Amino acid sequence: MLQIEETSAPPSFALFELGFRPFFSAAGLFAVLSILVWMAIYVFSVPLAPAGLAGTLWHAHEMIFGYAMAVVAGFLLTAVGNWTGLRGLRGRALAALFLLWVIARGAYFVPTPWALPVAAASDLLFTLGLIVSVTLPILAVQQWRQLGIVTKLWLMLVSNALFYAGALGYLPPGIRWGLYTGIYLILGLIFTVARRVVPFFIEREVDEPFSARNRRWVDIASIVLFAAWAALDVFTRQAILVACLSLPLVAIHTLRLRDWYTPGIWKAPLLWSLYLGYGFLMLGFALKALSVWPGISPTLALHAFAVGGIGLMTIGMMSRVALGHTGRDVFDPPKAVTPMFALVGLAALARAVAPIFDPAHYTAWIAVAQVLWALGFSLFLANYLPMLIRRRLSGG
Repeated sequence: MLQIEETSAPPSFALFELGFRPFFSAAGLFAVLSILVWMAIYVFSVPLAPAGLAGTLWHAHEMIFGYAMAVVAGFLLTAVGNWTGLRGLRGRALAALFLLWVIARGAYFVPTPWALPVAAASDLLFTLGLIVSVTLPILAVQQWRQLGIVTKLWLMLVSNALFYAGALGYLPPGIRWGLYTGIYLILGLIFTVARRVVPFFIEREVDEPFSARNRRWVDIASIVLFAAWAALDVFTRQAILVACLSLPLVAIHTLRLRDWYTPGIWKAPLLWSLYLGYGFLMLGFALKALSVWPGISPTLALHAFAVGGIGLMTIGMMSRVALGHTGRDVFDPPKAVTPMFALVGLAALARAVAPIFDPAHYTAWIAVAQVLWALGFSLFLANYLPMLIRRRLSGG
């Protein structure tokens, strides 16, 4: 990934010098704090109802539109400068956009009847501001191929609006529509970005000669099947048909992973974290196919997608982008990345796989997953927060 050259030296405190800095910092912190709040609610039965919502709804919404969207914002606000060569959002404008995200997260815990409307307004304005910030430079240089990502951001805005319409009582089905379309759009963004960058990263970093293969029919089939699969799962109750569509998705993406595979990835944590994260997405489709069988809860598939797929892919991308854009060597990451990624991967296994074999201790496995997740992201914060808030090593 190309790096943006800074035109002037930022101050030693550089949190608002580029989009990845505040949003990756906040994503890491929020990943820890939000899961601890969710543990308090689910495991220890603390009577919390953020903005009057059931704890399960708050948790689901905030992991999608809070954590995941913070990572998306940090990545896209940084990447758009690479794509277009134009100066990205920074300074007061970036701080204002970040403040909207913060208000949306914090409003849930303000004891007032206006908590949910304030959260909704701030959240939707944040997404709208992100769309504008990403779209304007793309239009300025006419990079039309990037508009697919912009379209997904508009759909994220719609899905979040559907959730809030449901939560506020205007559209009861909107809660389910918003949450499911939200997580599936995040998956769509991950598939798009991974297809662009993971093969490039692997070819660049492995020691042995390797050329990743990308099949056009796989690219097309994966998009069409995933769109049909997601639409059926969100807007219909055709569980058998969704399960059947999950099988070719497992096969197609497994073929893609095989085409990207070379043994050298296991020597580089910044590679195997992305590779395993993508593998957890395949596990999610497999568990979705199995969810029609008694005893296999559909929530296991959702958490394979969320904890393993989204969790590993996002922490891996944040770790890599932060190194590259702060002037550090992506070939020599902090030693802590290995246990950091391992903890998140183990959290995914505890949440999505262990309950299949030990359903009697379902709550205990959720608690284990929560602790592992919090530890993994705490390591991320300890190692990456100092570099995210300080100027580049090169001085730029």
